[in-house]
Amino acid sequence: MAAYDFRTVPHIHVGRGATAQLSRVCASLIGNARRIFLVTDAGVRKLGLIDAAVESLEAAELDVHIFDQVVADPPKDVVLMAEDQARAFGAEIVIGLGGGSSMDTAKLIALLLGSDQALEDMYGVNNATGPRLPLVLIPSTAGTGSEVTPISVITIGESTKMGVNAPPLYADIAVLDAELTLGLPRAVTAATGIDAMVHAIEGYTSRIEKNPISDSLALAGLRKLHGAIERACLVGDDVQAREDMLTGALLAGQAFANAPVGAVHALAYPLGGVFHIPHGLSNSLMLPPVLRYNAEAAEPLYAELASHLGLHASTDGLVEEMERIADVVGIETRLSQLGISHNDLPRLAEEAMDVKRLLVNNPRDMTLDAALACYEAVL
Repeated sequence: MAAYDFRTVPHIHVGRGATAQLSRVCASLIGNARRIFLVTDAGVRKLGLIDAAVESLEAAELDVHIFDQVVADPPKDVVLMAEDQARAFGAEIVIGLGGGSSMDTAKLIALLLGSDQALEDMYGVNNATGPRLPLVLIPSTAGTGSEVTPISVITIGESTKMGVNAPPLYADIAVLDAELTLGLPRAVTAATGIDAMVHAIEGYTSRIEKNPISDSLALAGLRKLHGAIERACLVGDDVQAREDMLTGALLAGQAFANAPVGAVHALAYPLGGVFHIPHGLSNSLMLPPVLRYNAEAAEPLYAELASHLGLHASTDGLVEEMERIADVVGIETRLSQLGISHNDLPRLAEEAMDVKRLLVNNPRDMTLDAALACYEAVL
């Protein structure tokens, strides 16, 4: 067997109500630090999801500065604004609490304050060298897996997404608190849940860095997510389903952090960058056509995944189940439902082909014509 590396965060804490005990959970990391920079978005703050965490930290006599201006697909300007506030505050520890955008932003803030690198010098794979400030990540959605990945994606200019992928972006502690996710709207639960399932599927079929550890995590994560997503969407206060979703998303995140995702994500990125479609929904839309395109090269792997879920052991079995889930949970399945027309597709395909860092992981080479056909298939 060829040599491979596997990395993940050193400390994962799972517990309902864990954010209310955050100062205790993170005591060893906090040490003598007193200034905590908490990164979130306005919606999460308005819902009161950060309140228990802030109360726990302030009860421990820590000074907390809240940055709540993160938006979906965070633009570079927001990251630099947060960096300026964190420096002025004298931040000693960074906490990201929210969805993937908040956690991705928190990662970069910790790195920018801890190292002497400019943000532009970090783009790409293994270009960020660190060090960084101590970092805690707490997801409020079950989907991105960002709490256990070394990846941060931001938007440059009008629609270009740039990624920073390097080991220093692994957090020191990931905290899973299912109670944070109980109030999530059904559409968000569905889209982020399918996003996590895509992570597992693409991690399992990653062409370059697929390995036995990532495979095991992808299988475990996919099964956990498959068993919980409909319950979590249809019975919103099912806390066990919510915890299973968080756990499944974390397992899938660990898988694709080491065996990177491919063309589903590459084709999803322009949908977010150009049309601001949420990342999870973009992945859900592009999954069926990309899997069907990949079947020529990945049929045995897709059959294994389908069989693992008790489905007909084939690409069709897996695709049909993912389409069924999207229908049951009630999310959009056509680009036209989101205001995208046939005239938009060439631009989307061209931008997708620029995401070479992901396309190299796809089990089958993606061409411009094939990308265009994938968009057409779900128009």
